Amino acid sequence: MNPTETVSSLFKRLRFVLVETSRAGNVGSVARAMKTMGFSDLVLVAPRCNDPLHDPEAVAFASGALDVLQGARIVDSIAEALDGCNFAAAVSARLREFSPPVWTPREFSAHAAGTQDLQPALILGNERFGLPNQIVEQCNVLINIPANPEYSSLNLSQAAQVLAYECRLAAQGDNARLSRTQEGIGFHGEAASVAQIEGMYAHLEEALVAIGFLNASNPKKLMPRLKRLFARTQLETEEVNILRGIARQVMKSTGRDA
Repeated sequence: MNPTETVSSLFKRLRFVLVETSRAGNVGSVARAMKTMGFSDLVLVAPRCNDPLHDPEAVAFASGALDVLQGARIVDSIAEALDGCNFAAAVSARLREFSPPVWTPREFSAHAAGTQDLQPALILGNERFGLPNQIVEQCNVLINIPANPEYSSLNLSQAAQVLAYECRLAAQGDNARLSRTQEGIGFHGEAASVAQIEGMYAHLEEALVAIGFLNASNPKKLMPRLKRLFARTQLETEEVNILRGIARQVMKSTGRDA
C-alpha cells in the first residue's frame, strides 16, 4: 500500500460530490480526474443523465478509472451525500452575498490534509446552473479557483482536477507549511458533522421564532447571515450541543419546548 494512503490520510477521507450533473461524460471525466490524483469516493446527487455509471459516454471519458466511476453512489439529496462528513466545501466561480468564508483550493487542501479527524467533501454543481444558494449556505466554506477574471470558466472535470491536484500535494506533505491547524495548541474537539449543524440551525430558528426575534412569515436574510457567521467558527460537536441547549431553554421558557 502506498504509505500516503492510510485510513487516516486525505486519500481515504475526501469525498467528491456532484450535484444534478447533466452529462454522463462529465461524470466519467471527474472519475478520471479523481483517480489520477489517488481519490476514489464519488457521490452523485440526483443526476439529470440516465444511468451515469454505465452510460457509454461516461465509460469512455472515465478511460482507466472505471473502478471509481462504477463504485460511485447515487443519492437523492445533499443530506444523504454528506452523511458522515463534518466539513463541506462548495465549489463555485460565482460569489454569493451570504456565502460562507471564501477559500482557495490550496487553503482547503492544507486544512483538509492537516486535520486528521476531518471528513471533508467537495461539492460541485450542475454544468449550467452551478450550485443553488441553499446548498452553498449549508457549507463551511466556498472554494473559488483563482482564474483569469476575463474568462474564469472551468468545466466540471477541470475544476475537479485542480482540486484533486492541490489535495494530493497537501496529502503528501508538500503544503504542510500552509496548514491552518495548530497541533498541540489548546483544546481541539471533534468537528461537528454537516447534519449536526443543520439540526442546530433548525432548532435555533425555532427558538428565534418563539421569542419573536424572527418573523417566520417574513424571515428576510437573518438565517443566511447566522449561517455565514457560524461557518467562520468551524463548529465542534460540543459547541453545537451547547447552542442547541440554549435553544432548548429558550423554547422551554416560552412554553413551546417540544
